[in-house]
Amino acid sequence: MMNHGSLPRTLGSLRSSSQFSEDRIAHRSVKDELRSNLISRIQQGDSLFPGVLGYEETVVPQVVNAILSRHNFILLGLRGQAKTRLIRMLTTLVDEYSPFIEGCEIRDNPYHPICRRCRDLVAEQEGDTPIAYLDREHRYVEKLATPDVTIADMIGDIDPIKAARAGHNISDELTVHYGLLPRANRGIFAINELPDLAGKIQVGLFNIMQEGDVQIKGYPVRLPLDVMLVFTANPEDYTARGKIITPLKDRIGSEIRTHYPPTVELGLAITAQEAWTRRPSPVDINVPRFIREIIEELAFLAREDKKIDKRSGVSQRLPISVLENVVSNAERRALAAGDDTAAPRVIDVYGALPAITGKLELEYEGELKGGEAVARELIRQAVGKVYSQYFGELNVSGIVQWFELGGSLKLDESVPASRLVEQLGKIQGLMEKLGALGLGVSESDALRASAAEFILEGLYAHRRINRSEERGYAAEERKREPHDEHPRQKQRRQFN
Repeated sequence: MMNHGSLPRTLGSLRSSSQFSEDRIAHRSVKDELRSNLISRIQQGDSLFPGVLGYEETVVPQVVNAILSRHNFILLGLRGQAKTRLIRMLTTLVDEYSPFIEGCEIRDNPYHPICRRCRDLVAEQEGDTPIAYLDREHRYVEKLATPDVTIADMIGDIDPIKAARAGHNISDELTVHYGLLPRANRGIFAINELPDLAGKIQVGLFNIMQEGDVQIKGYPVRLPLDVMLVFTANPEDYTARGKIITPLKDRIGSEIRTHYPPTVELGLAITAQEAWTRRPSPVDINVPRFIREIIEELAFLAREDKKIDKRSGVSQRLPISVLENVVSNAERRALAAGDDTAAPRVIDVYGALPAITGKLELEYEGELKGGEAVARELIRQAVGKVYSQYFGELNVSGIVQWFELGGSLKLDESVPASRLVEQLGKIQGLMEKLGALGLGVSESDALRASAAEFILEGLYAHRRINRSEERGYAAEERKREPHDEHPRQKQRRQFN
């Protein structure tokens, strides 16, 4: 709450102001307010939910329709689909300042107070009733639904200490300690993961939504609250567990489905926006596009992998966390080696396994294989897919032949990038292929080393060369076929 000296400070001066006149404020609900301000934003061509990418043609129009219809609504989607971010941005659609009777726990409308304390105060002081103001951020209340949430948390409870201090009868309305929902009066009340809220709490929520009253410890309290209700839920919880009670579900005006980014390009834009990569550092951090693409493909492949539980989903937080971890690993290596530039490499994606395994809910087959093994296979697949996009039509047989003729290379991760470039330059035709990635000889050694390693990892992903802890990169071991056998061995095998 904020004090604003230039705004009317008493009920009398509030009535005489044009901005907060009784005609404008008295009968205007918060849903009317959201609708009016949304209409103005649309007419002016302003961005409605800046920073929420990928929903412009799907989710946002449905949210707009719900607000224009004055609906309470629910966002239904898997984890990591920006549901909470979206509902928190609804505060941009309420008025900048909202007057209320100073000291009121439920931010009562000065022209039509609903709590006993404010009604008595206005009757006693009339035009001298003190007025305070809410700014936008204080008109939003959020609660994560958990099974231990009580009616007292959500609606309120009788406070015997308050009754004793003020000398009130314990059944008096003035002894109520209000919960979260009444304190969200004249604002937006959001409940995350609604199915986790106990059924009896949902009944109390529905009753105050529909009838405007509730019983607290057996005493009826009339609370015709003015609240915009917004919920979020996971579709698996919502449909399979069926824990949203039917009367409450029936009163939710709009059910809006969210989704993961439909394309890798959109995923790249979201991850680039959210990941902490532009960080203060002694070294210059340069993240190659192919590394960003590998990380994003990793998330897309995980969402389709049969070893990963699709009902749980793979959060968009996965590529965000992985990219941050990858950058940190490259930064640490550059600092230790004394390099001026840190360019993440494929090895850093493998080094980011802690940011991957914790975000994957595995099916039985995946549990048998192990989270780390599943994650490593996903990285290999992602590298192979991105490699094919850049080198699918290029002839890299010269690089493969170098290994088949006995060449091998084990990279030393502790040496400077310039030394890595020297090591990689020994491989026939490797550095000449960097042009396919848009890199030239003028690029930093760190970036060129990253690109060269990516080519080798791509060949490894397509099983054209091998990689092991002992030898590093080497020729792929070829299984002996019957036609490779010595004639006597073949004759003995046929005879047996």
